[in-house]
Amino acid sequence: MQKSIYIADDEQSIRDVVKSFLESEGYRVTAFPDGEKLLAAFNNQPCDLVILDIMMPGRSGFEVCAEIRKCSTVPIIMLTARDSDIDYATGINLGSDDYFTKPFSAMSLVMRVKAIFRRIELDKNDHCNSATRIISYADIQINVNHKTVTLDGAALELTPYEYDLLYYLVENQDRAVSRDELLDKVWGYTCEVETRAADDTVRRLRKKLVSSKTVVDTVWGYGFRLKEREVGE
Repeated sequence: MQKSIYIADDEQSIRDVVKSFLESEGYRVTAFPDGEKLLAAFNNQPCDLVILDIMMPGRSGFEVCAEIRKCSTVPIIMLTARDSDIDYATGINLGSDDYFTKPFSAMSLVMRVKAIFRRIELDKNDHCNSATRIISYADIQINVNHKTVTLDGAALELTPYEYDLLYYLVENQDRAVSRDELLDKVWGYTCEVETRAADDTVRRLRKKLVSSKTVVDTVWGYGFRLKEREVGE
């Protein structure tokens, strides 16, 4: 079935480009100049994914995200002109699934959308599997079926991509994983897409693992691997 996507951005050039790229991939896209119009349309006919600019006339993307989350778990991608940890944290806390900083590659956004839909399908398949699967590294435990993570027994709150990246690194803990491999396996990107998605997600994940024995170590010029934190490190 064709997926339906709503996008709200007050810049027509961005709306037009994103709409064109997504439609070329077979998605049905409706674009709105502000969040109020998107919210009204969503309340009348929900879609499969929402893309929201943060700074718009009237209600901000944050406010629209919060309203949608009162009634739906639809995937939401936030767009912002500022590379701000505060914006990122606010969006995630309100329930957004991902975050893009302007200017961005329309193709990168399309690949992110594809990856989100692919993850939803994988989640459905995992829930059909009744056997509980746990994988671990140092003080980290991952419940693969429920997609939950604990750090030394306490719940660790991760965004979907932080979870997917950590899961992939734990699954491949015996080796270093290249950036290209992570972009392919976690985000579904090809090597032709220029993006700092892996590096940005690792940066945020490291902040959440600051008290952990687990370290995401950089392999310079290549990628990342897990290691156990040394005493005094």
